[in-house]
Amino acid sequence: MTRVTEHGGGVWSLQVPIPDNPLGHTLVHVLDTGRGPVLVDTGWDDPASWSALSDGLAGLGLAVADVHGVVVTHHHPDHHGLSGRVREASGAWIAMHAADIAVVRRTGYTRPGAWLDYLTGKLAAAGAPEEHLAPLRAARETGGTRTPPGMRAALPDREIAPGELLDLAGRRLRAVWTPGHTPGHVCLHLEEDHPANLPGRGRLFSGDHLLPGISPHIGLYEDPDDATVTDPLGDYLDSLERVGRLGAAEILPAHQHPFTDAPARVRELLAHHEERLTGLLALLAAPLTPWQLAERMEWNRPWDDIPYGSRTIAVSEAEAHLRHLVKRGHAEAVAGSDPVAYIAAAG
Repeated sequence: MTRVTEHGGGVWSLQVPIPDNPLGHTLVHVLDTGRGPVLVDTGWDDPASWSALSDGLAGLGLAVADVHGVVVTHHHPDHHGLSGRVREASGAWIAMHAADIAVVRRTGYTRPGAWLDYLTGKLAAAGAPEEHLAPLRAARETGGTRTPPGMRAALPDREIAPGELLDLAGRRLRAVWTPGHTPGHVCLHLEEDHPANLPGRGRLFSGDHLLPGISPHIGLYEDPDDATVTDPLGDYLDSLERVGRLGAAEILPAHQHPFTDAPARVRELLAHHEERLTGLLALLAAPLTPWQLAERMEWNRPWDDIPYGSRTIAVSEAEAHLRHLVKRGHAEAVAGSDPVAYIAAAG
C-alpha cells in the first residue's frame, strides 16, 4: 500500500520506492489544478515504483491517465524515471529546465562507447588507479555495458524558464533555478497562502536542493563536448542563499519529510560545506590528486567499503570541492604533475 500524505490546499505526496537505495523512496507530489492533477517528479522507472505511483493516485480517486502534466525538478532517475510512462498513459506534458533537458538529450543519444571513453579519461586524469579503470576499459573492448538508469529517459516537451510562473490553472507555481546538484535543478515556489496559516510565503517543492537531514551530492557537471570549467559547488552555495531568502513557510522536499524554517537549514548546509572546505585545505598541505583527496575525505563509510560506482561519484564530489577552492584562490594545481595534483595555495 502506497503511503499517501495530504498536505492541504490541494497538495499530496506519494511515497514511490527507489530500488536498492538507502534513501528508500522519492516523495512524488500531486498538485490539484483546474485542468487536472500535475505531478512534481515521478519516481524511478521500476515495476514496483510504477505500481506505487499508480496505487497512490488511486488512493486519491485518480488514475495515471488523469495526469495533466509533470514538472521535473531535475533529471536524475529517481525523479524523472517514470515521466515517460506517465506521458504515454495520459498524454501529459513534461517540463524541465533547459540545462537538464540538455543532459537528457545528451545521455540518450551518446554512444555507450563514447561515454566510456570520456569517463575513463576523466578518472585517469583524476588519478584513479588501474584497478578502477580496468572494468571500464574491458567494457569498452566488449562493446559497452548495459544502459544505465536514466540513459533512456523521456525527452521533456516543455522548458522551464527561471522565474517563470508555470501555466497551471488556478495555481501560482513559480520556478526557482537552483543549480548545483544538477545544472538545471529547479525548486518550485507555490505562492499561495499556507493552508495551516504558517507564517511565511507559501510552500516550496525543493526537490533534492534542500533536504532536512541530508546534504545532496555535488559533483561535476559532465559534458564530454564542453570544456567549460564549471563550479557546481559555488552554484549550489549561491542557490542555497537564494532559496533561504524566499521566506517559504514550509519546505516539501523529494526525500525524507516536510519541514519549516528554511533559513536555519540553509545556514546549517552553508556551515557544513565551509567546514568541509576547511578540512580539505588541511589535507592539501601535501600535493594530492582528486582520487587521493577522495580517499582521505570523510564519507558515510570507510573508503575500502565504498562500492565501485560510488567511488566514481565520490571522486566527482572531491573534484567539485577542489574547483571551488581553486576559484577562491585557496588551492592550486602543482605545475608539471600528471595526473594533476593540487596543493593549498601559499598565504
